[in-house]
Amino acid sequence: MDSSRSTDRRGATWWGRYIRWTDSLYLSIRARILICYFLVLLGVAGYVLNRLWNDIRPFYREAQEEVMVDAAHLLASLAESTWSDAGPDFALLEGAFARVRTRAVMARIYELEKTQADLYAYITDAHGRVLFNTLNPEDTGSDFSRWNDVLLTLHGDYGARTTSMQINGVRSSVLIVGAPIIVRGQTVGVFSLAKPTSSMQGYIERARRRVLWLGLAALAGVAVVGVLLSAWITYPIENLIRYAKAVRDGRTARLPYLGHSEIRTLGNAFEEMRDAIEGKDYVNRYVQTLTHELKSPLAAIQGAAELLEEEMPPEDRKRFLTNIHTETTRIAEAIESLLLLASVESKKGLERVCQIDLRALVARVCARLRQRADLKRITLHPEPPGGGAAPPLPVEGDEFLLERALTGLLENAIDFSPAQSIVSFGLRRENGWLRIQVTDSGCGIPDYAMERVFERFYSLPRPDTGKKSSGLGLALIREIALLHGGRVFLSNRPEGGTVATFELPVNS
Repeated sequence: MDSSRSTDRRGATWWGRYIRWTDSLYLSIRARILICYFLVLLGVAGYVLNRLWNDIRPFYREAQEEVMVDAAHLLASLAESTWSDAGPDFALLEGAFARVRTRAVMARIYELEKTQADLYAYITDAHGRVLFNTLNPEDTGSDFSRWNDVLLTLHGDYGARTTSMQINGVRSSVLIVGAPIIVRGQTVGVFSLAKPTSSMQGYIERARRRVLWLGLAALAGVAVVGVLLSAWITYPIENLIRYAKAVRDGRTARLPYLGHSEIRTLGNAFEEMRDAIEGKDYVNRYVQTLTHELKSPLAAIQGAAELLEEEMPPEDRKRFLTNIHTETTRIAEAIESLLLLASVESKKGLERVCQIDLRALVARVCARLRQRADLKRITLHPEPPGGGAAPPLPVEGDEFLLERALTGLLENAIDFSPAQSIVSFGLRRENGWLRIQVTDSGCGIPDYAMERVFERFYSLPRPDTGKKSSGLGLALIREIALLHGGRVFLSNRPEGGTVATFELPVNS
């Protein structure tokens, strides 16, 4: 068995389990990016802040130790001047250290205030015996030769140590540095300068707080950048998802702007696939429905033409010629409506957009159809009439298509209304929509037809003639509404008749 293949299969199995596990969390792409980003950010920020937090104390001690070395050598040189053949005289140093402990110190160092000097010292001879001690006077005469500050300094090296001891009744960590006392070229002793590290604690805590707040502020800033970065990456994906859902639901949708990344290439591929699928389905569907709808008028024309070949009375011949003319007109109207519907359905967005006053458009449609209404003695009742003193209702859209939709709604209302009735045509603006309602006084829409009235080639017989239309009018009106981002729906009135509502979004 090939071990490499076995390893690959095991790796693939592990990776597959990991992918399935992450998918089971139901996390969006944005959530996954943010989680990974914040995990990396927290790891890096935690490491950096931890290092800074722990390094602050050594940094301050190093800075303090450097100053103490200078001070120790300065005081060691002063001690050298008191050293004679008779022995050292520490009266001057004792007096100086005694006075400095009682000296009032008023020093504000940034945010901290210093009120007391806290330097201490002791001097040992060449054998490490304590000769002078301001830290613990009882240690005078003790052997300090084993302590690093004394031992290393006597051997010509740099000597320093940190030790815990009682100072003024309080146990504290004390930093001690040594400097050699040299008389006539010989190291005769060591001057050790001591300072409690507790005096630095306030500065260390202040620095740590500042590092913590600066770190948190930087972390918050980087987090905001991460959120913006995630949004920048996922925004085109979300646009593409909304576009795909709109296509799935059959809504009119235009491919959104997707930038210049690979997502744009993916979006273009979706658009091409959509056009290919819709084009094929569109042709198949329309060929089938058009063939079905043209069978009846073509059969009527063929039958009338065959009968006209025979001898018949002039009045019969005239009747059959009229039938041929009627059916021919019916075919022409169906083809014209079908071509317009196909043109509207193939659009992904409005091409000719202009500012339109709906009140003026309604008035124009009513004026053009008034003669048709007068033939049935139907009264058209715009609300308000004409455009009069009412303020205009502006909307952006294709004026030709909107006029065609409003004309279709009003023609249906006239055709299904009984003689000597009223058809009202109202406009109002509410809830973010410009709403156009056409109300007739007919018999309403049967329940079985309510779900099908917007289907292509579906039509109900007119009450006065019993004839059906091409069944394309309402389908065309719905496509025009969708193309404008609007909607259209029908409902029956409790007192009888139908209300057709055509809504368009209000211009922001």
